[in-house]
Amino acid sequence: SIIMDLEDGVAPSRKAEARAVIAAALRELDFGRSERLVRTNAVDVRAWWQDDLEVTFPAQPEGYMIPKVESAAQVEQFSARLDALEAAHGRSPQSTKVLALIETGRGIIRLRELAELSETLPRLVALAFGAEDYAGDIGAARTAAGREVFVARSLVALYARTFDLQAIDSPFVRLGEDALDDLRSETRQSMELGYTGKLAIHPRHLPPIYEVFSPTAEEIAAAQRLIHAHEEHQAHGTGAFAFDGRMVDMPIVRAAQLVIQRARAAGLLE
Repeated sequence: SIIMDLEDGVAPSRKAEARAVIAAALRELDFGRSERLVRTNAVDVRAWWQDDLEVTFPAQPEGYMIPKVESAAQVEQFSARLDALEAAHGRSPQSTKVLALIETGRGIIRLRELAELSETLPRLVALAFGAEDYAGDIGAARTAAGREVFVARSLVALYARTFDLQAIDSPFVRLGEDALDDLRSETRQSMELGYTGKLAIHPRHLPPIYEVFSPTAEEIAAAQRLIHAHEEHQAHGTGAFAFDGRMVDMPIVRAAQLVIQRARAAGLLE
C-alpha cells in the first residue's frame, strides 16, 4: 500500500493544498500493483477529515486510514460519511476500506469495542499501531528496546487477529543505513507478536520489512510438507502425529498455514 498523508505530515496552513495534490496523484499517477490509501485527519471537532473525504473520494482511493482512533463511534461516524459518498458516486456499499490507527491510551483501552466493530462494519479491515504518538500520549520515554510500548503493541495484534483483522505495526523512525539491522530485529518481533505487516516511512525500510515477512523457500517447503502430512493423517483418522522428530497437532499446523499465508501475501505462491 501507498498511504498518502493529510495529517501530521502536513502543516495546518497547507491542508487544502495537500488534498488537491493527493486527488491529482490518485487521478494521474500509475501506482502499479500498490493499493492506494489516504490518511485523513482525525475525527475530531475541527472536522478537517470531512474536507479530506470530500476532495479525495471522487479520485477513488481504495481506502482510508483514520489516525488517533479512540472509539467505535468515531469509526462509525467516518463510515457513515463514506456510505453517503459511495452512494453519490455509484460505488458499491462498504467497498471503501478503513484502517484504524491506534496511537493513544484511550485507543488501547477501547481496543475490544474497536475490534468488535468489524463484525458489523465490513469496511474495517485493519488495526494499526502508532508507537510514537502512543508513547507521547501516555508520557512514556522512548527506548531502543521498546519496553514502554510492548504491552500496547501486543494488545493491538491480539485484538486484530482475534477478530480476523490485519494487524499493522508502527513505523521505524530512524532513517540511517546503520539502523537497518535494528529495523530487521523490530520487524521480526512484530511478526512474532502476530502482526501481518509494518508501516514504513522511507524507501530504504522496505527491503528489510519484505525480507522478514516473506518466508524463505525452505520455510515454505517445510510448511507445505507438514500440511500435506496433516491432511494424510486426518484422512486416516489420526489426530496428533510425529513429523520430522516432533509431535504435531493443530497449533503446529496453524503455524504452518500462517507461513503459507505470508508466502501468498508476498507473491511467492499462487
